[in-house]
Amino acid sequence: MTNLEGVRKYGARGDGDDGDDDHRHYADDDHHEVHEDREDRDRGGGGGRWKAMDSTDLRAYTPSPDDRQTRAERRAAGGGDKLAAVREVWDKWVERLPLLYNPGADVTVDEQLVPFRGRCPFRQYIPSKPAKYGIKTWVACDSKSSYAWKMQVYTGKATCGGPEKNQGMRVVLDLTQGLRGHNVTCDNFFTSYELARQLLTRNVTVVGTVRKNKPELPQALLASKDRLLFSSKFAFTPTTALVSYLAKKNKNVLLLSTLHTEAHVSRRQDKKPAIVLDYNSNKGGVDNLDKVIGTYSCRRMTARWPLVIFHNIFDVSSYNAFVIWRELNPTWMPGKRNKRRVFLEQLGKALVTPFIQRRARLPRTEASAALVKAVQRATYRDQPRRDHAPAAPDHAAPPAQAPNPAQPTNLGGNVIDTHMMAAAY
Repeated sequence: MTNLEGVRKYGARGDGDDGDDDHRHYADDDHHEVHEDREDRDRGGGGGRWKAMDSTDLRAYTPSPDDRQTRAERRAAGGGDKLAAVREVWDKWVERLPLLYNPGADVTVDEQLVPFRGRCPFRQYIPSKPAKYGIKTWVACDSKSSYAWKMQVYTGKATCGGPEKNQGMRVVLDLTQGLRGHNVTCDNFFTSYELARQLLTRNVTVVGTVRKNKPELPQALLASKDRLLFSSKFAFTPTTALVSYLAKKNKNVLLLSTLHTEAHVSRRQDKKPAIVLDYNSNKGGVDNLDKVIGTYSCRRMTARWPLVIFHNIFDVSSYNAFVIWRELNPTWMPGKRNKRRVFLEQLGKALVTPFIQRRARLPRTEASAALVKAVQRATYRDQPRRDHAPAAPDHAAPPAQAPNPAQPTNLGGNVIDTHMMAAAY
């Protein structure tokens, strides 16, 4: 569900307070998308659910993604901020993410690598990722829907000083700020006993794998020789549970949990503990976000890293909008498997159509010019014909106003390629 009440509602895990078992609610219905007209350089709002704004208001509301002439000044003013090129846009966008959607009981925290091989002061190399080179971001998303709730760009080591200590714990605490009554799932880069203790002060539990070099681990859980396959060993404190599960011969995996308080083992053939099953079911939230974004993406070849981050903003925003739309309209296109593709096509048309309607000149290509003419003719037909309308009596209602340019135009049911509409724009 989404946040129709306009407030955040968080409750304890599974307690169903406020009369709702799902703690996600929709905050506001105002989305703002910015495009730049190639003819008059005027700015405006998109169609559909996007609110139209005056060009002056839009310039004041949305800053330019990057201005090379002032980048050095902005970086110096930010204390050597490596993300100064897009810091203002990024911060404004990140502020809106948690306002539009409240995650469910389970939240996943992991890293995302946006592919990029150009010059960037904080480009990362991660051999385990398919792209290997790119810009790394920390993401906290809903485990079920993969809605990106909070994000941070990793800009590398600080310009002064050594490497950051306890970076994984700091990232999780930052990305889960504001959550209450949720469970966080993360891998062994983030999980530690100190993280679990600090999250409990916020009424947030954690389930995650643990590296074997942690000093707080008991030696009895580290040993894996002479143990039966699929065997489990548990250790408990008043607030924390540890399990050592032998998935392969002489190779065990360690998990920490503040959500589980008993040594439950499943009746499956592999005898996996409940901690392992919960971790496996919720660990892939960010990985699924990477998969769906890679399927339909607006990324283009570029040598400028600010554009790479800007493309990722559009990709994540389009998927987040799809998650909100799907939960507001659960009966939309039942049984279909191409819902996201249809949604993106309709979204693209809704955003591009208002600019085509007010375009003064025709494009050079014949197909694009024909499309512009068709959209403008359809818009003209939808407008009221006042010259042939009968005279209204004195007590009649005022004449109807012109249609809102933010509303998408009905093209008579014809299917038009979104790429062609973008070319016409």
